[in-house]
Amino acid sequence: MDFKKQVVDTLVKVLPEEITEEQVNKLIEKPKTSELGDYAFPTFILAKSLHKNPKMIAEELVEKIDTTGFEKVVNTGAYINFFLDKKAFSNDVINEVLTKNTDYGNADEGKGRNVPIDMSSPNIAKPMSMGHLRSTVIGNSIAKIISKLNYNPVKINHLGDWGTQFGKLIVGYKLWGSVEEVEADPINNLLKYYVRFHKEAEEKPELDDEARAWFRKMEEGDKEALSLWTWFKELSLKEFQKIYDRLDVKFDHFTGESFYNDKMDAIVDTLEEKGLLKESRGAEIVDLSEYDLSPALIKKTDGATLYITRDLAAAKYRKDTFDFVKSLYVVGSEQAEHFAKLKIVLKKMGYDWSDDIDYIPFGLITTGGKKLSTRSGRVILLENVLNDAVDLAKKQIEEKNPNLKDKEAVAEAVGVGAVVFHDLKNDRRDSFDFNLEDVVRFEGETGPYVQYTNARALSILRKSGVSDYESISNHAISDPEAWDTIKMLQNFPAVVERASNTYEPSVVAKYVLKLAKSFNQYYAHSRILADDDDLKARLSLVKAVSIVLQMSLGLLGVKAPEEM
Repeated sequence: MDFKKQVVDTLVKVLPEEITEEQVNKLIEKPKTSELGDYAFPTFILAKSLHKNPKMIAEELVEKIDTTGFEKVVNTGAYINFFLDKKAFSNDVINEVLTKNTDYGNADEGKGRNVPIDMSSPNIAKPMSMGHLRSTVIGNSIAKIISKLNYNPVKINHLGDWGTQFGKLIVGYKLWGSVEEVEADPINNLLKYYVRFHKEAEEKPELDDEARAWFRKMEEGDKEALSLWTWFKELSLKEFQKIYDRLDVKFDHFTGESFYNDKMDAIVDTLEEKGLLKESRGAEIVDLSEYDLSPALIKKTDGATLYITRDLAAAKYRKDTFDFVKSLYVVGSEQAEHFAKLKIVLKKMGYDWSDDIDYIPFGLITTGGKKLSTRSGRVILLENVLNDAVDLAKKQIEEKNPNLKDKEAVAEAVGVGAVVFHDLKNDRRDSFDFNLEDVVRFEGETGPYVQYTNARALSILRKSGVSDYESISNHAISDPEAWDTIKMLQNFPAVVERASNTYEPSVVAKYVLKLAKSFNQYYAHSRILADDDDLKARLSLVKAVSIVLQMSLGLLGVKAPEEM
């Protein structure tokens, strides 16, 4: 049953005719505490038309309201407060969660339409650092969230596998590297050459000229240049895959920048046909001064293409291939201007579907307040962070539950999950400082806290011996201690919808933290396994909580161990 609609319908019967059902629906609020009811309607909007004090209006309307189906309806100041029938509400909500199980919260908004998601996108021959974590886990979570609303996410790893940096890498490798060294530790040694190149180039600018020359060779199809590039790429992908496996992130396409090499001429031709290309100091540009933006640089003076040329080709390819309803780019906040230019140029080219491109920016992860940087070598490897997180989880498991089965697997799920959850509980636009000890705690606003809450719920269910919850005919609970938890369960579909509409995984993370806290308070104040008439209803609630906790963690890409 739609309990909010019940409130709206009840109000419409007593409100003046000029106040529409739609207006009432928008004005309905949820009070901060259950003591003030479950829904509230402010009467301020009526003061002008009725020429009365809002408090007086609320008092008069309460007298007219039919309270059938409600525990009570009262006014508090200028608000009309509705208290729902707890037994009817709890029976309805718990029954719906148990019946639908993992389909609870599903909707058909997307109708199976495609949504490409450009995410993760590390640079070949550089390690996956903490800086790559955000795009990877935010993109992965958005894919899972929009799937609940029946969109079809297409996860694309747009690898940084082309550009002048590969000229720099080739120069560095030829000057200081060897096959044996690279094969022994591919990513770290390739990074070492890259960092050394930048240091040496400060004193020897001619190295930059060599790097540009090697990249031109790559673009012209030089065998040696492409052979080295292919080797670097294959080694890198093997190393990346180890990280993706641990994060449980899968991709539909690994189409990096190089994939679009043969697709850029068509873009440049279209720009020329539309009269959009202009010559500026030997380079070719699209003028964007009318938008207060610097020009979109399409080709350099040496004819080399740039990121935006490739991204224009990529956007066109994705529309042609997937006929997307939305196309998402999960990329750092510092790229805002680049994506503004991309959409404007596509629009100028006559592609109105550019309106369906959404840039999903996110803030930085810092350590000690300082930004991470590959060029300077100030990089924190993601693999090392995951290893340290798992070690911390293992240590806490040893203290809390030394006889736990599958300790290694649980520690992996808890440690990796802690890192992912910590990232996603922050609003994606916000930057945050990373401190591992704060992340892998079993108490507080952490992933392990939510995982532990679910493990506790499952432990209660195992002790009860009950397994067939669907056969329980009555899920009605009047216990006031359970009320906030039941209301939170009912709110889950709205949370999924809001997270999807805003591309904001933190909406789910913050919700599941509140649900875990609410359930733990219920557990602390109630004898759930007391052998009385309400036992099965209470167990139904615990089962429903576990279902929603696991689903919420799953939407964030975090595993839920059965025991901890």
